[in-house]
Amino acid sequence: MSLAPTTSSSPKSGRPSSWRSGWRRLAADRLGFFGFVLVALFIVAAILAPWIAPYSPTQIMVGPRLAPPSWEHWLGTDQIGRDLLSRVLLGGRVALTVAFATIAAALTIGFALGLAAGFGPAWLDNILVLLFDAVRSFPTIVFGLAVVTLLGPGLSTVVLVVSVTSIPIYARIVRTQTQALRHADYVDAERAMGAGIFRILFVHILPNVVGPLVVLASMDVPLVIATEAGLSFLGLGVRPPMASWGTILNDGYTFIRNSPWPVIAGSIPIVLVTLGFTFFGEALRDIFDPRLRRDV
Repeated sequence: MSLAPTTSSSPKSGRPSSWRSGWRRLAADRLGFFGFVLVALFIVAAILAPWIAPYSPTQIMVGPRLAPPSWEHWLGTDQIGRDLLSRVLLGGRVALTVAFATIAAALTIGFALGLAAGFGPAWLDNILVLLFDAVRSFPTIVFGLAVVTLLGPGLSTVVLVVSVTSIPIYARIVRTQTQALRHADYVDAERAMGAGIFRILFVHILPNVVGPLVVLASMDVPLVIATEAGLSFLGLGVRPPMASWGTILNDGYTFIRNSPWPVIAGSIPIVLVTLGFTFFGEALRDIFDPRLRRDV
């Protein structure tokens, strides 16, 4: 009995052949490329925020209070004269830190638990699925209230809350993909030839799970950013005077009858980041999913 090479029968062959072909597909997708540009601008602005911000985000009375946009203050000022553009730029740095730290932690832990649930014995799968359902049964805000009561508000608390509530999402994706692939022909052939469990997991299962996880992670970034802004808006996340889009919205909502500009300055970046990562995530989905590629 002859066995076909695993690379030919593996679903990996449906993925893009190289980074160059993936980049060409992304450039051909107008909305996807537009999303990529927004994502790149957001990341660059967040990384360079301390150097490109025109003023200190915590400096009081750098301009008149609740001033409209002007050449000196492009987005206006808040109720104590702080420059809103500087606070938005530093708020983007906070949002990027929370998003990347949260998704990295959730991906790592969720991937390990998903592999254990999908490839392990049935009793372990049942226990982990019950744990996933228990964690997801708590709304994020309610869970955040409980954690803040124990640990106090802060940036690390936001990362912990969002990470814990996001782990089951990634774990379920990995579990489903692993269960679908554990009895595939090329996996059975490797097992018949004496391949160990780690070789099967990291050589055959892992490459076919990464694609859906990357797409899901890219589309979860705006959700994480919105959650951080919501927790900060409620006073459960980043604490003043640290700049955050949520605290900017909170201050702007308090003084919205006097000036709408703080609310506008805090909401526009959230909208742009949501659009950018959504369009970019959909383009990545088209690249990684062979069923959605037009040249197949």
